[in-house]
Amino acid sequence: MAAASDQARLIDVELDESIGRSTPDVEHERAVAIFDLIEENSFCPVGDAQAGPYRLKLSLVEARLVFAISREGGDAVATHILSLTPFRRIVKDYYLICESYYDAIRSSTPSQIEAIDMGRRGLHNEGSQTLLDRLSGKIEVDFDTARRLFTLVCVLHWRG
Repeated sequence: MAAASDQARLIDVELDESIGRSTPDVEHERAVAIFDLIEENSFCPVGDAQAGPYRLKLSLVEARLVFAISREGGDAVATHILSLTPFRRIVKDYYLICESYYDAIRSSTPSQIEAIDMGRRGLHNEGSQTLLDRLSGKIEVDFDTARRLFTLVCVLHWRG
């Protein structure tokens, strides 16, 4: 059974190419999230009788978040579409605090940076939990995977 759980993971994450590019800070966050996600994750579509590993393509279609999941070889497994409405306030607040954080890194004291970073992490955790809740019954992920996915949701949402 250990072999099957070793397969409940992502081996590739692609963001829809229509998203475009963002600021260097946001692009860095996206690259780190994708790298970390591929390195360590727990990801399994609910009810998938076959083992992964999986590929994930995230995109926006008509203001909805699309999770297109396929097998390693490219065969489609499932597509889940989530409303972005539950994320709007969190993403907006997260971006505002991220802007403050990046400004603080350049000019504030370590204690000011730490205080802003604590708020940033708190909002990120809130968004990650919201994503975990929204994926419940569709895709099984652990909290660390949800955190990395939430970072990508922020990039898609902001650019969309």
